[in-house]
Amino acid sequence: MRLPETTSFSDNQENAGPVPTGPAFSVETVLRAESICKTFDGHRVLRNVSLTVERGELVSIIGPSGCGKSTFLRCLNFLEIPDTGAVTIADDSIRRDGGPWRSSDEAQAHQLRAHVGMVFQSFNLFPHRTVLDNVMLAPQVVKHVAASVIEAEARDLLAKVGLEAAALRYPATLSGGQQQRAAIARALAMRPDVMLYDEPTSALDPRVAEEVLEVMRALDREGMTQIVVTHDMRFARAASDRIVFMEAGEIVEIGDPDEIYVNAHDPRTREFLGASL
Repeated sequence: MRLPETTSFSDNQENAGPVPTGPAFSVETVLRAESICKTFDGHRVLRNVSLTVERGELVSIIGPSGCGKSTFLRCLNFLEIPDTGAVTIADDSIRRDGGPWRSSDEAQAHQLRAHVGMVFQSFNLFPHRTVLDNVMLAPQVVKHVAASVIEAEARDLLAKVGLEAAALRYPATLSGGQQQRAAIARALAMRPDVMLYDEPTSALDPRVAEEVLEVMRALDREGMTQIVVTHDMRFARAASDRIVFMEAGEIVEIGDPDEIYVNAHDPRTREFLGASL
């Protein structure tokens, strides 16, 4: 969802100051990551990564393979535990100071994850359950919603992603694009504040990938906040409100698509885009 012309962001990771708003629009920060650091086997994968995302934005994270994009995304909902830093989503926050991960931390992470829908590259659907059951399962298990209550909403979500007729089929009978759309419906069933996508189309051919990307565009038009790790430069430029370029575990540059693609400030961004386009 493109932000209105009265809204402006600095080139840095934080907003430059108060954001002017019109009578029909107010800016609301839905996600804030502060100084996220992560190390694997002595190798520092993330170096003080900070990012603020406003409600309704679609933010694409791009960069070379191995730069830390997916690790950062997974740290946002604590599928990976940051060494240090803080994440706030909606009204829940977790701050890490480098100490051990405690049961109380896990309880906080569980609360934070309730605000997040996660879509993976590999779909991760349960093969022994129908598409409808896959969509219904998390609200039943996590939020204890009765099956009779959630079924109508699950069918509506499948219709939203173009899979209404596939409700009673099993994942193995679906194409890759259909499975990914089912995974999106499953994530939406938790009514998340933020959707996170980790290379959602990289395993799909371009024609099938376009089906998935169109669902994401439709969600953007409806105002869903989305953060997408992607190598699809065409989608990132056409659909994003802002683009984040990462390299070597750091955010190098943030800007709107035209600024990043046409007039990137950092030579590392220009070099990456020149090799990618």
